[in-house]
Amino acid sequence: MALEQDIQQEKFQSEHQKAAINILFTGNWLHNKNAAFLKDFSLSPEQFNVLRILRGSHPKPLKLADIACRMLDKNSNATRLVEKLRTKGLVKREICKTNRRQVDISVTARGLALLTKIDQSSDAWQGILKNLSKSESKQLNDLLDKLRG
Repeated sequence: MALEQDIQQEKFQSEHQKAAINILFTGNWLHNKNAAFLKDFSLSPEQFNVLRILRGSHPKPLKLADIACRMLDKNSNATRLVEKLRTKGLVKREICKTNRRQVDISVTARGLALLTKIDQSSDAWQGILKNLSKSESKQLNDLLDKLRG
């Protein structure tokens, strides 16, 4: 469906304005699809993002600041997210052995198992991208990277 139909707006000031609105609308659409998918795993997209970051560094633990700077949503409260994941048994927090003021955060075996389960189901939600070919997906990635310059 065209953007004009989705947001019930016929005219835009320019193609640049339409592109900006389209990116925002599509980003929210994709976020909502992702949130609905992750709800089946009792995770928010932000919690999943923290787990994904920790899996990427596994087995090396990360500091909270390292997690926060890698997050997709820079406005997320990384401390709160890590604590929620800790209470679910998906991450652990330990005092660093070499710097007692630092807390090391790492994904647990239970967290890794949940990520594997999500990975096995991810084709279902990523199927929403099936309208794009591999080359179109690469082109879109290149254009979005160019936009952020």
